[in-house]
Amino acid sequence: MKQAVVVCRPAAAEDVDVLYHLIQGYAEKGIMLPRSREALARAIGSFVIAEVDDEVVGCGSLCQLGKDLVEIRSLGMTEGYKGLGIGSKIVDKLMEMAREQGLTRVMALTYADNFFVKNGFTVVDKEIFPEKVWADCVNCPKQHNCDEIAVLKVLN
Repeated sequence: MKQAVVVCRPAAAEDVDVLYHLIQGYAEKGIMLPRSREALARAIGSFVIAEVDDEVVGCGSLCQLGKDLVEIRSLGMTEGYKGLGIGSKIVDKLMEMAREQGLTRVMALTYADNFFVKNGFTVVDKEIFPEKVWADCVNCPKQHNCDEIAVLKVLN
């Protein structure tokens, strides 16, 4: 079987529907916050898309939470493409974006802490991110019973 060529690129306006459906699949399982098409369109510049043979198979985004803190959000893969290193390529592209913006700390709340640890992150106490709590957690149905794991990577 030939190796698939993965292209990571910035998302564009025409990607909103595919992003919506990919994220919605995770949201329906309760493992990702849903995003409306309107919210995705407003934040399209923060998204990275992974494509294989011109088909979108993954995505991820950055959300600035503080002057030096950014969060990886909406990191997901289409079924059948997990475990192929595509998620790591998306994270690498997001790290590159964070560095270009002069940001030094990248965090995520996740159920896949092993994936993030493999990508150089450290598991940390989520209470060290008050910026996240005030930005999103106040609107989350799991606010008082959060079972996500916080991870952090400090960029050089």
